[in-house]
Amino acid sequence: MAKKVEKKEDLSTLSADEMEARLKELQDSYFRARFRHVTSPLKNPMELRDFRRQIARLKTWLRRKEVTA
Repeated sequence: MAKKVEKKEDLSTLSADEMEARLKELQDSYFRARFRHVTSPLKNPMELRDFRRQIARLKTWLRRKEVTA
């Protein structure tokens, strides 16, 4: 099942290293969920959209930190 979407405040308190680790973890989970969905349908296919959005949100925050640094 998809993890709870993190709020802006939670992401802003993370360091860049923590964000990168979280991003890698989400990308791996998304890959596994997508693979499971191809072989047999997921009970909740909206999980895939949640993963994509969380990944995009983290990439945005990482880029924001990169630009300000």
